[in-house]
Amino acid sequence: MKQKLPQATKLHHKRLAIDLFNGTWNLILKRRRTPEEVETMINMAHASLYHWSIVGTPRNFAIGEWQVSHTYALAGRAGESLHHAERSLAICRRAKLKDWQLAYAYEALARAHAVAGRRTEYAQTLRLAEKAGAAIEEKEDREQFAADLSDLVEGSGPRRLGRKREE
Repeated sequence: MKQKLPQATKLHHKRLAIDLFNGTWNLILKRRRTPEEVETMINMAHASLYHWSIVGTPRNFAIGEWQVSHTYALAGRAGESLHHAERSLAICRRAKLKDWQLAYAYEALARAHAVAGRRTEYAQTLRLAEKAGAAIEEKEDREQFAADLSDLVEGSGPRRLGRKREE
């Protein structure tokens, strides 16, 4: 939903997108969240994605959809998690995004299937995530993804997944 906007307005949307992403991330990292914090986490992820939809790139959209999917998975809402994971993957495919963006899109699918209790689909998408993760170019990003994926496999959930970024 790109619009012609004054530069100051674009910067405002970008700052809000980043701040909301990071605020969501802080809630994701909490070991225990109140029901109100869970709703806030989901709403902030959606708000961040909205602001990226105005000024971002497909990369921002894919990451935003991943984060929304992740918040729904943490809330135990498999259907919404799966919907946004599929959107993240579709954006990666359409924009030909590879590297860690694609790996995390598959991770989101695996997580959503795990929340839904779909063991076969979980195993299939986990293998795709592992394959995409092995193809991550930067060693640090590849190692981070491997650590995050091992947290998912072990069932404890990632603690560092999707490090805060200001891009």
